[in-house]
Amino acid sequence: MNYTLHQLQIFLKIAEKQSITKASEELHLTQPAVSIQLKNFQDQFPIPLTEVIGRKLYITDFGKEIVSAAQKILHEVQEINYKTMAYNGQLSGVLKISIVSTGKYVMPYFLSDFINQHEGIDLVLDVTNKARVLENLEENTVDFSLVSVLPKNIKVDKIQLMENQLYLVGNTTKAFKKKQYDTSILTELPLIYREQGSGTRHTMEQFIDKKNLLVRKNMELTSNEAVKQAVIAGLGYSIMPLIGIRSELDTGKLQIIPVKGFPIKSHWNLIWLKNKKFSLVADEFLKYIENKKDDIIKQKFQSI
Repeated sequence: MNYTLHQLQIFLKIAEKQSITKASEELHLTQPAVSIQLKNFQDQFPIPLTEVIGRKLYITDFGKEIVSAAQKILHEVQEINYKTMAYNGQLSGVLKISIVSTGKYVMPYFLSDFINQHEGIDLVLDVTNKARVLENLEENTVDFSLVSVLPKNIKVDKIQLMENQLYLVGNTTKAFKKKQYDTSILTELPLIYREQGSGTRHTMEQFIDKKNLLVRKNMELTSNEAVKQAVIAGLGYSIMPLIGIRSELDTGKLQIIPVKGFPIKSHWNLIWLKNKKFSLVADEFLKYIENKKDDIIKQKFQSI
């Protein structure tokens, strides 16, 4: 057998996506190139690795065994690379962070300089919903998570990063001329909600419940981006984090409606399991955040 590491990587991606097309997109290769590498890899085995049923690609039982072996091989190769870099005095390893979807407007700014300073670090940044973020944390598959609402049932330590400001926003087809509106305006407008469990929704509902407001929920969407696009399209209004709508405010696609008691405020928190034993990379990243977070906020988020 004479398969290459490149072929192993391609086969793993095909197995993960169960699609040559999707694998080629993620690997930034052409579909024919991926198909050729899969054929060359398959030719080295007497048993099929994949099968196509109804135009859908499946990994055979034997193929799944090869997937498991390939993962171990590539992991060992990665470890060799990290050990080589460590021997040469470079900080190296994997940093795994899981963040809620709105956190994509925040976390990259706290990561960029640290990652650029240490070329030996591989970053795995999972942007997902809050439920999955907490699952990752509880299962100890990540070093850190970024949330705006702290979990109640998981013991964590935290470092508070920055304030999260939420405003009532709409598109710019209707003028709101008052300097400030009473909170009762929330009962008059069709509101777009984030999904159940979202930190943004939690903060929004806390405010509405505290003010005893009877509001009209127009729809529920599963990401900040989906809510933003729905508001721009005129499907309703929403309470949204300022961090995620700066560009749309600048270009006039969205407007902030001034309401008494706004902005609603929460905080972005970087959290980790209590008593977690950090890798060297995770430990250095936490020290970096503790020392640099105020400078990062001042440099990157001054307008907020």
